[in-house]
Amino acid sequence: MEELKRSVAREALKFIEDDMIVGLGTGSTTAYFIEYLGKLIMEEELEDVYGVPTSYQARLLALENGVPVVGLDEVDAIDIAVDGADEVDPYLNLIKGRGAALTMEKIIEYRAGTFLVLVDESKLVERLGQKVPVPIEVIPAAWRAIAEEIEVFNATAELRMASKKDGPVVTDNGNFILDARFHRIDDPLDLEIELNNIPGVVENGIFADIADIVLVGTREGVKRLER
Repeated sequence: MEELKRSVAREALKFIEDDMIVGLGTGSTTAYFIEYLGKLIMEEELEDVYGVPTSYQARLLALENGVPVVGLDEVDAIDIAVDGADEVDPYLNLIKGRGAALTMEKIIEYRAGTFLVLVDESKLVERLGQKVPVPIEVIPAAWRAIAEEIEVFNATAELRMASKKDGPVVTDNGNFILDARFHRIDDPLDLEIELNNIPGVVENGIFADIADIVLVGTREGVKRLER
């Protein structure tokens, strides 16, 4: 599986050119991309390429690997954003947010001229929600009320707990994450909008109608899917 991640990360480098502003996603597959991108920059095969990180993790990886970073408020445009996904449906709708960086990911990837998604074949599903819950970033004081509100959607939501600290996961923005399991997601875009209309919700992990290209690592090679 790691080799599949590496293969799509290497393929993604073909989309990067000199003088580009690149949105840097969060997660294990994107980490390989950042590593390889840094190598090309350090070897001067790419010039004047800057990264806009979607998380502290992405920022640290970029700095460690020699990728110059700039803030979102320092750039006029983002040429391309590169990130992974937890699920991809046949229409290239996504679920993201296992790394709890979904809010900044969506902000940066929405602004990008091209949003390039890197996954292995295990992330392909017939419909969203088959394998993973939908992460929802919420204001801490409102998490219980929002969890109850989500029951209206025939869903259940659990507060995500941290594995290496006591208590809940805290996002880069200082918020909590609810993981919501829905009985069935028939209209991802509609659900994305409805969830964000709940007071106290900061953002949710449905990324509908936003991905331009998905590179899929398979045992037969890298496949390219386009909207």
